[in-house]
Amino acid sequence: MLATARAQVAAYPTTTFVNAKATRASGQPDGFSVELETGETLAGRRLVLAFGISDELPDVPGIAERWGNSVIHCPYCHGYEFSNQRLGVLYSSEKSLHQAMLIAEWGPTTLYLNGAPMPDSATLAELEKRKVAIEPAGVAALHGDGTSLSAIELADGRLTTLDALYIAPQNRLNSDIAKQLGCIMDTNPAGTVIRTSSMQETSVPGVFAAGDITRGAHSVTWASSDGVTAGVSAHRSLVF
Repeated sequence: MLATARAQVAAYPTTTFVNAKATRASGQPDGFSVELETGETLAGRRLVLAFGISDELPDVPGIAERWGNSVIHCPYCHGYEFSNQRLGVLYSSEKSLHQAMLIAEWGPTTLYLNGAPMPDSATLAELEKRKVAIEPAGVAALHGDGTSLSAIELADGRLTTLDALYIAPQNRLNSDIAKQLGCIMDTNPAGTVIRTSSMQETSVPGVFAAGDITRGAHSVTWASSDGVTAGVSAHRSLVF
């Protein structure tokens, strides 16, 4: 997808790709500068931030190599592929409880508390209503061929069969440039995002942001939509 996008953008004669990491940014409307790790400095009248996020996965053997395949985060992104199979949710925060209630729509679901306290009585009632099983024991490892998942190993040595495990990982911004520029940030259950207007402009005039860094969501469709909005907004701010 990235290769296709780069090829399409490269067709415009005014486009230049710079394959270097941006380390610092400063300035004000109509006068921004970006320092690269090479020592070079670039200047521009507007900035669009789109550096993405990185997931911080639970420290459980077997999760990292299955991430995005049989260890997944979103029923809307991956749910159809695993519908009516054996599903699990690994507890990491209050968000995991909501996740378990939702995922139960797709198939038989077990909530693995991984040693966390039992939910309160109201939440337990909601989970029971949705037929979500609860496993309080710690999780030791995941097992399966390649990136597939076949079983989850508990700390007490038990193995239970499983086809997909949902997690709600924390994430972090891939750059601190928004902070350097003074952009206002917001926090959500997954981490920190850059606050933007409906037209993707940050709190700093002339600086726009798009994608997961403004949502904390893992969706290339939303990211692309935000990118269109940010590009249109940046251009109109120059014209008008």
